[in-house]
Amino acid sequence: MFLPVNREETQKLGWKELDIIIITGDAYIDHPSFGAAIIGNYLVSKGFRVGIIPQPDINSNDDFLKLPAPKLFVGITSGNVDSMINNYTASKKPRKSDDYSEDKKGGRRPDRAVIAYTNKAKENYKGVPIVIGGIEASLRRVAHYDYWSDRVRRGILFDSKADILVYGQGERTTVRIAEELRSGRPAAELKDIRGTAFILKKGEDKPLCFDYEELPSFEEVSSDKESFISAERIIHSVTNPYLDTGLIQETSGRKLVINPPVMPDDNIDEFYDLEFENKPHPMYKERIPACEMIMNSITIHRGCFGGCSFCSIAQHQGSFIQSRSTASVVNEAVKLKSRTVTDLGGPSANMYRMRGRDLAACRQCRRLSCLFPKVCPNLDTSHKELLKLYDKVREHKRVFINSGIRHELALLDTDYMKAVAEEFTSGLLKIAPEHTEKRILDLMLKPDISKYEKFVELFRKYSKKEQYVLPYLISAFPGVTLEAAERMKAYLKRYNIRVEQVQDFIPLPMTVAACMYYTEKDFFTGEDIHVAKSYKEREQHRKLMQWWKK
Repeated sequence: MFLPVNREETQKLGWKELDIIIITGDAYIDHPSFGAAIIGNYLVSKGFRVGIIPQPDINSNDDFLKLPAPKLFVGITSGNVDSMINNYTASKKPRKSDDYSEDKKGGRRPDRAVIAYTNKAKENYKGVPIVIGGIEASLRRVAHYDYWSDRVRRGILFDSKADILVYGQGERTTVRIAEELRSGRPAAELKDIRGTAFILKKGEDKPLCFDYEELPSFEEVSSDKESFISAERIIHSVTNPYLDTGLIQETSGRKLVINPPVMPDDNIDEFYDLEFENKPHPMYKERIPACEMIMNSITIHRGCFGGCSFCSIAQHQGSFIQSRSTASVVNEAVKLKSRTVTDLGGPSANMYRMRGRDLAACRQCRRLSCLFPKVCPNLDTSHKELLKLYDKVREHKRVFINSGIRHELALLDTDYMKAVAEEFTSGLLKIAPEHTEKRILDLMLKPDISKYEKFVELFRKYSKKEQYVLPYLISAFPGVTLEAAERMKAYLKRYNIRVEQVQDFIPLPMTVAACMYYTEKDFFTGEDIHVAKSYKEREQHRKLMQWWKK
């Protein structure tokens, strides 16, 4: 069923009141690729009455009054993307379109949506606890560098004044919060839940349920770049949930407490096996591009152990791979109306069911990447389970792979390389070497370009039809000088690589690359590095990558 979006739909479900309202910056698509839909349906499966307000107009109270005030809490998310990334280009120019909105119309999601929606929720639902979550809240949970204002901002709880922040994978955490509130426990007492953050009152002692690392204060990290680097190193050293370590950061005399991340979930089938409508709510009359992109794709796992310095997945979903069962994936494939599954993947295409051989060693590990500088010898890199999954789904549907393949991982399994080239590529396969210069690849925590070259060589060897490999590339990454960009141009020109789209680097909050962009220092050595910050120089970098364009 669709979650109700107004009072009439609430009454049709036989609900006299709501327990929870979810406010999201996306159009409402009831599909497991959308966090609000998964959280909402999972709460309903646990007996809670949940309504949803998609893309409310913050210049009026009308959209917020379409549903009655909930009994337990209001959950707020910017949607599947950070609102600032969604609303602005890498050049900080307003985007005219939004793939997550009806008819691709831009402007329906406010800047800093979590803060904006929280302010309106407090105005319209007096006394109701506010719980913020999703990607925007997750990656701004601590003092962070904000590219769009070009300054360090304090943790988002201080600016939003919400009661609780849920970060990472929030299904079970959100249900736990709902159950505690339903039992009569006040929101201010919910300080023992993993995957949450909150602000202590002045003079209040920190919780005793976990160990905590003390970060340099907001005042320190916002005025001293060495303190900012120190804080980031601590943050990234305790990402592993088995370390049972949280974080504390003081801001204006008050302490932000971030409890340890949630543990890897061994049963994510429970979320994906819920009954979804798998389409937009009937109130929409025009197409929603994001819906079309994912309608025939299937998520098979969560998490990524690649640890790329520009990526936020480890800080959001974690680095332990959590995989769905074969039966769950096949069942979803069978339900698709299309004869083709356009993608079987996740944060990466080929980490399904991979894990350390000695899990005890993994639980003590503080490495940022299992693949860099070399593949961890404890990592089981077999693709056998993934190939079995492909074959099972292929009994019912045609299957293609469009998620990003970790090419250095694929090279370790010849059978997987052959299968991708012979059976599961629809004509164009995109691979992400990201750059060609070794020094820059080291800063990215990506393998040498020779790995990409070897992948292309084997792909062509095994391919039985006319199909191509196209690289994903990032321009103006921290550390790239114009001389390095010129060398990359020469490489692309030598191999006649013509890339239509280049990702201009955007420093995402809480990533190692954002730290390097802001501080202009190598995160790993502390050495000074060049960072292209002016629009003119960044544009030069991109043009050099697209050398063939006039």
